[in-house]
Amino acid sequence: MADDDAENDVHPDNFARDAALLTDTVREAGALALSLFRTELKNWTKGASSPVSEADIAVNDLIARRLRSVTPDYGWLSEESVDDQTRIGKRLVWIVDPIDGTRAYLAGREDWCVSVALVADAQPVVAVVFAPASDEFFFAQAGRGSWLNGTAVRATSGTGLDFSRIAGPKPLVERLNRSGGEISLHPRIGSLALRLCRVADGKLDAAFAGGQSRDWDLAAANLIVQEANGSMTALSGDAILYNRREVTHGVLVAAGRERHASIVEQFRNHPLP
Repeated sequence: MADDDAENDVHPDNFARDAALLTDTVREAGALALSLFRTELKNWTKGASSPVSEADIAVNDLIARRLRSVTPDYGWLSEESVDDQTRIGKRLVWIVDPIDGTRAYLAGREDWCVSVALVADAQPVVAVVFAPASDEFFFAQAGRGSWLNGTAVRATSGTGLDFSRIAGPKPLVERLNRSGGEISLHPRIGSLALRLCRVADGKLDAAFAGGQSRDWDLAAANLIVQEANGSMTALSGDAILYNRREVTHGVLVAAGRERHASIVEQFRNHPLP
């Protein structure tokens, strides 16, 4: 039996080692982020309006040290690292958001997380989303289900639309409202990765990303939703592909499989302008 286990450990598609490495690394990264949470931090704006703090950089550096020292041949894509385009030629790539929801983090709110996925051939195969302030640790591995703090989770079934259990940009969600009456959505969740994971654990029935999200916002949550009997795609129903030259994505939707199919069909019949 031991020989069989040893053989499995070196199989190229057995990600047990990487899953253990990722779990330990993100727990350590989350502890670091939590230790800096609600302290005086230097912060600045990158690009047009994206906030970044010294905590983002410290957490990114920790994750990079831990993962890259053990997997030097893997590619690397992180929100807080210069994009090394050699990643595109790699079959295996770490995709990292050291603190997803930096605005929430800097505002002292709890809706932020550390989000990391291992992507193989453009699809996530191991994923962790950890919200340390609320002690929620989501884990998924391809073909092995999704887990929250060690308990299996599952997206809600059915096709109904209870708008209080849907999160995302209101103008977008309103296109599903056939009654024309006023709707009240679930309160905004600062971290997109965490918003999507709320579909996986059944706290939300559906969640939307309004466009301009990046690989690092999505990859880990995508696998967590998928392994919880959910689907997460473009509004067209097309799969999301990762580790491409262009890492920005359009409008996306995540939901349990039946509800997801119904929402995609509605948008096909009433497409965005």
